[in-house]
Amino acid sequence: MKNPASAEPVTRRSRELPKVVAASMSGTAIEFYDFFLYGTAAATIFGTVFFPADDPLVGTLAAFGTYAVGFVARPLGGVLFGQIGDRLGRKRALMTSLAIMGATTVLIGLVPSYASIGVLAPILLTVLRILQGLALGGEWGGAILLIAEHAGQRRRGFWASWAQAGGPLGSLLSTGVLAILAAVLPASEFSDWGWRVAFLLSAVLIVIAYVLRRAVEESPVYRAAAAQPVARPKSPLREVLRTHRKAVLLSFGACAGEKATYYTFGIFALSYLVDERGVARGEVLNALTVASVFWFLSMLAGGWLSDRFGRRTITVLGALGAAIWIPLSLAWLAHGQVPSTTAILVSLTVGVVFDGVITGGQAAFFAELFPTSVRCTGASLGYQLAGIVGGSLTPIVGVALLAATGSVVPVVLFVLAMLALTVVAMTIAGETRHRTLDDI
Repeated sequence: MKNPASAEPVTRRSRELPKVVAASMSGTAIEFYDFFLYGTAAATIFGTVFFPADDPLVGTLAAFGTYAVGFVARPLGGVLFGQIGDRLGRKRALMTSLAIMGATTVLIGLVPSYASIGVLAPILLTVLRILQGLALGGEWGGAILLIAEHAGQRRRGFWASWAQAGGPLGSLLSTGVLAILAAVLPASEFSDWGWRVAFLLSAVLIVIAYVLRRAVEESPVYRAAAAQPVARPKSPLREVLRTHRKAVLLSFGACAGEKATYYTFGIFALSYLVDERGVARGEVLNALTVASVFWFLSMLAGGWLSDRFGRRTITVLGALGAAIWIPLSLAWLAHGQVPSTTAILVSLTVGVVFDGVITGGQAAFFAELFPTSVRCTGASLGYQLAGIVGGSLTPIVGVALLAATGSVVPVVLFVLAMLALTVVAMTIAGETRHRTLDDI
């Protein structure tokens, strides 16, 4: 039976909601700025700065190894900060993860090159990347849930998609800053020190997001659950693994295809176009910057459509669209001598738009799978596990298969398998948009 304390007045929720959305999205944008900045730099810069090799592809593959470590750490961060979020509150988890992410990103910008300190450079880079992964693992769950638990049932998908849309803003910021630096600096200076400026800028952005988040109240759904006399689980992780394994697996499967789709266009394509197709780094970064604008808008559209037609319907349609576009676009980019500017721009933009529809369509889905007492832990765990398989493995497998076969076909098959997993998971999960969060 619903606790009367959980029934927050609509007027109060509506007054608090814009502030919650702004705080959650800004923090998520900054943390994804930090995380995507590393991925973009790994695809275009780190291979020569921290992993010198005669073959540029080998250096890039090594850089992607440290890039993947961040994804491996994300489920650990999801568990760690998920338990903080479930035991002590969503807001406290978000504040802590934001501070850790900001500090590690600034430190990455200060790590000396391999030429300066030798093997210690990639070691330091790996340690800081692990801390980045831990922080981002805690960021996503808290930001999504804070909005979802403040929003009403009727428009939960749309408002939750704003937190997801922090990802495109972060990508837009990271690629935009690197593109500007690459344009205004000579190539030698950009590779030597210019890229570090983008990492050091994180300090300013983190302070802004931190101030916004301090002003936000804890979720009314969480406060109502915490006020109930029923004892909460001492270990949300143990409770999730004991009674909600199916929900974790469904959230993992549902997210795997989305992760693989984005990292095909957002990370692997950068490395492929620059290292293999001979496209100028600045041209690719400019295209991805433009694509990120449409990625942002498509996420909000996906969230809005999910409130009207259902999480499952919109996610499956987005996955099918991505499955059709991925082989077409990669074949287009692989055709001829050097891909045209139009081919690059259209390929990346349409690709991330399909990803945005999937992401926005799923925005509230993860919150609707778990009860309040373990929602932060359960949603974060499934989502971040998908990041390992669909996210970190996509560029690594892509570059490795490309080096072994010289073809993009194996990459296409891998991503299609991830998208099939998403369709299956959403079909099994069924529709969740009519669920009331404090009644699950």
